Amino acid sequence: MDTSLTPFFNPKGVVVVGASTSPEKLGYGVARNLIQSGYKGAIHFAAQKSGELFERKIHTSLQDVPDPVDLAILIVPTQATPQAIEDCGKRGIKAAVIVSAGFREVGEEGAALEQHCVEIAQTYNVRLLGPNCIGTIDTHLPLDTTFLQPPMPTQGGIGFISHSGAFAAAIVDWARGQGFGFSRIVSLGNQADVNETDMLPMLTDDDATKVIVIYMESISNGRRFVQTASDVAKRKPVIALKVGRFEAGQKAAASHTGALAASDTAFDAAFEKAGVLRAETAEQMFDWARALETCPLPKGNRIGILTNAGGPGVIAADSLEHHGLVLAQLSESTLEALSAILPPAANTHNPVDMLASASPEVYAECLDILLQDQNVDGVMIILPPPPMFKAEVVAKKSVEVINKFDKPVVIALMGSTLIENAGNEFRDARVPTYPFPERAASALAVLARRAKFIADDGRQTMDNGFMVSRPSSGVSLSMDDLMQTYDIPTAPIKLARDENEAVQMANEFGYPVVMKIASPDILHKSDAGGVMLNIKDAKSLQSGYAQMIKQVKSAEPDAKIEGVHIQRQIPEGQEVIIGMARDPQFGALMMFGSGGVEVEGLKDVAFCLGPLNQAEAEGMMRKTWAGRKLKGFRNIPPVDEEAVRDVLIKLSRLAAEHEEIEEIEINPLRVLTRGAVAVDVRMKRVAMP
Repeated sequence: MDTSLTPFFNPKGVVVVGASTSPEKLGYGVARNLIQSGYKGAIHFAAQKSGELFERKIHTSLQDVPDPVDLAILIVPTQATPQAIEDCGKRGIKAAVIVSAGFREVGEEGAALEQHCVEIAQTYNVRLLGPNCIGTIDTHLPLDTTFLQPPMPTQGGIGFISHSGAFAAAIVDWARGQGFGFSRIVSLGNQADVNETDMLPMLTDDDATKVIVIYMESISNGRRFVQTASDVAKRKPVIALKVGRFEAGQKAAASHTGALAASDTAFDAAFEKAGVLRAETAEQMFDWARALETCPLPKGNRIGILTNAGGPGVIAADSLEHHGLVLAQLSESTLEALSAILPPAANTHNPVDMLASASPEVYAECLDILLQDQNVDGVMIILPPPPMFKAEVVAKKSVEVINKFDKPVVIALMGSTLIENAGNEFRDARVPTYPFPERAASALAVLARRAKFIADDGRQTMDNGFMVSRPSSGVSLSMDDLMQTYDIPTAPIKLARDENEAVQMANEFGYPVVMKIASPDILHKSDAGGVMLNIKDAKSLQSGYAQMIKQVKSAEPDAKIEGVHIQRQIPEGQEVIIGMARDPQFGALMMFGSGGVEVEGLKDVAFCLGPLNQAEAEGMMRKTWAGRKLKGFRNIPPVDEEAVRDVLIKLSRLAAEHEEIEEIEINPLRVLTRGAVAVDVRMKRVAMP
């Protein structure tokens, strides 16, 4: 953990620069919250005008502020911010929160002013949070440096990092109504200095924080984030909501933060690499966080459903399957025990439907039976308002059972006013509730994902030298040399500028051969008549050469034709594509999927950040039909899966060790019964600085 960030959450003393005696001013709100939060350290106020605020003196100079003081909250006019930072540096204050807006988010002039602030801060070794942020909250210390309306958020175990101050403010208020709390909250604003990656270790090392959630609009340093998050995720679950998935959203995010978004595919790959759980919505992010904060992790993905109504039970069963969970097959002893206490019309098989007459005691007994079953890894209780009993009594009896077991139990608490007291019972017992079975199923699924991640001992540990690339020697190897260096089998190919050279090369390779048009202007050769297969002799080659040139010129009259490529015909097999595109934020983004002419039509592809280890390469293959059918399917014979995996790993290492390569693609990689051959390889280099 970077100790220079300690004052943001555990300062010895805080000074509000720009404190105000006017209740409508932000400088008043920050001062009020500091006092009301119960912060035990020193609290100081500074402003242009002297006076008194909350029975404390307002100083007109930071030099007059007494010790201790190591954190400043700056609420000053935008143009005055550089001087305020310099004053902090001269006073020995090493951390400052810049609340003021009007910097990078408003354009070039604001960006220049923001950079000036950073330069001054670096001169005096002052760490900056913001600008354009609302500050920090620690509910356990306690400390509130924000101007948000009181009261301070409820204590909890969720650490919340947000790029947006307004979003953080809204979530704090929403959480009160939902009944969950936070450990620490940090609003990052423009991230002129401190960013989301810096803050991750701060929350990880905080004992009160059980799960970390991030609202993310952009990323400051993709590779550093993945490296840090992968270490953090081994200790605590990390959930991210990355907005700007689509073009319109990306433009909105950029205009709000002054940052550019990396491709959404790369973010998916980066989060998976690091073990970060990516939520689709804000609601889902906190649904997951509540489950991960309070529930034990399951041993597997087998779930029992306990309900007093058949319809919601069916909804729950569908939702579990949708999220990759399975209905537990109840043991014979469980079925017998359920039958002994339930009426004959009840369903004792999973989902267990106790019928509407189920009493609080029956709920508790059935839950106890389900949780004792070794085939059940977790349970969803569905509780709409019971017709003859109070829901809160069901809740109280259920909680007594839940506390006896080390298995996750989530509640689909359906209704409104009639289940309000039941919600309070579960909330007090730290049992997560959701208004519908779909959301409860999603929460159970994330618990199973987290359990698998830990059981795999963090397969993302990058046993192949994660994110560490060996710089290239400076010698720009040819594509053929690169393939040979990394032991990637290729089918030799040569350029023939006329039919005589074509015959000469075919004789050298041995028949049968393949002929492909050589043109930088033609991407899809077969569409233009630029591919001929299985040419068996010189006569067929010569006639084919003339025919191909004629067809291509007719189809693409403006294309520059350099000749034809001659290549030995590779035996029949399955075809896949393996490629790499270098993402500006995260580095080598590896691709695998259906190859040949199927690529664009099927879009059967998977992505992962390189370099790849064995588990990641195999995971990419499993995600695609191209990878799954390597084992064979109906009349498609099985081929060498291991050879494909090896090429994936080798190409990812090539990409990591040669950053001058912007793109490289093998399409197709022909996979044979034994081995695999790169039939067509393309590469794009960029000039290195």
